[in-house]
Amino acid sequence: MTSQEAARELLREFPVVDGHNDLPWALRAQVRYDLDARDIAADQSAHLHTDIPRLRAGGVGAQYWSVYVRTDSPDPVAATLEQIDCVRQLLTRHPEDLRPALTAADMEAARGEGRIASLMGAEGGHSIAGSLGTLRGLYGLGVRYMTLTHNDNVDWADSATDEPKAGGLTAFGREVVREMNRLGMLVDLSHVAATTMRDALDASSAPVIFSHSSARAVCDHPRNVPDDVLERLPANGGIAMVTFVPKFVLQAAVDWTAAADENMRAHGFHHLDTTAEAMKVHRAFEERYPRPVATVSTVADHLDHMREAAGIDHLGIGGDYDGTAFTPEGLTDVSGYPNLLAELLDRGWSKADLAKLTWKNAVRVLDAAEEVARGLQATRSPSNATIESLDAPAG
Repeated sequence: MTSQEAARELLREFPVVDGHNDLPWALRAQVRYDLDARDIAADQSAHLHTDIPRLRAGGVGAQYWSVYVRTDSPDPVAATLEQIDCVRQLLTRHPEDLRPALTAADMEAARGEGRIASLMGAEGGHSIAGSLGTLRGLYGLGVRYMTLTHNDNVDWADSATDEPKAGGLTAFGREVVREMNRLGMLVDLSHVAATTMRDALDASSAPVIFSHSSARAVCDHPRNVPDDVLERLPANGGIAMVTFVPKFVLQAAVDWTAAADENMRAHGFHHLDTTAEAMKVHRAFEERYPRPVATVSTVADHLDHMREAAGIDHLGIGGDYDGTAFTPEGLTDVSGYPNLLAELLDRGWSKADLAKLTWKNAVRVLDAAEEVARGLQATRSPSNATIESLDAPAG
């Protein structure tokens, strides 16, 4: 049996739990939720990384659908509700393939039925607009993790890609973590500053996750997880779910992106400018300096290191499909997971190791968060704290 055949056989028993997929945002951005125009029951490879045939081909058994909204959204709560509604519409349209899931038991039930367990994660604390009541509302609608920040700080937590302001978590930020623990909502530390990671680990009584982050020691990007944080996961019980985004996993791509951004600024453009004039400058740069390409091996290097730092019981997968313009060779879309498992088999990972990576670790973490919540709900009432009450300057 080839490693590819062995990978596919393993995925039939222990499919992938993927921690982060931005399909709902792609559907919003491309067709404003016209699900007939992007019917994921059919091949959508011309437009998307994700559709049901390719999820099946990739051996995906559970998916956290990101209900992300931009940090500059004029009404982030309403936009998040629209994203949740999109996921619900997808579940209603495709009941034979997608099963709603709120608990670890639901995930196992979906696996037994041969359906893809569908969970939701809110990407960024701006989605609750500083309100613990809104946090509880999102949980009630099915959101099972919240990433504390996206690319920009929130008032109560620092992002990895913004200028430090809070120094990690504020008092209100710690209260957000505690209320998430009480609810059973996973605390997601992708996108947050390392100081925020450490503060959240100090504050959390439940396992945390990194829904889509890789190892900073392998690729020095602030979106990745430092070794000292990875080394704390065994005591916490959480997991780091490796992501595939080339500029987060390949150092040459990090350096190339920095040079490309500086070239844009040197020509008088913002590095995110996509006007025709700006793109002409960018394309000229890319012709002179071809973009570095990540591969399956690049991602496997991160998993090898993360295993050394955190241990096999604390790893998972979070591809970030439909949330990135570029993907590694061999991991072009959601059908590519068997290629990663085959690479790891060739590196000496056992089938027991891979079963933990793909399925067991992620299910265990959600189950543990539910157990912590049951204990906390017996002793603690819902928090009605506000930013003003906890973070106001003395006097």
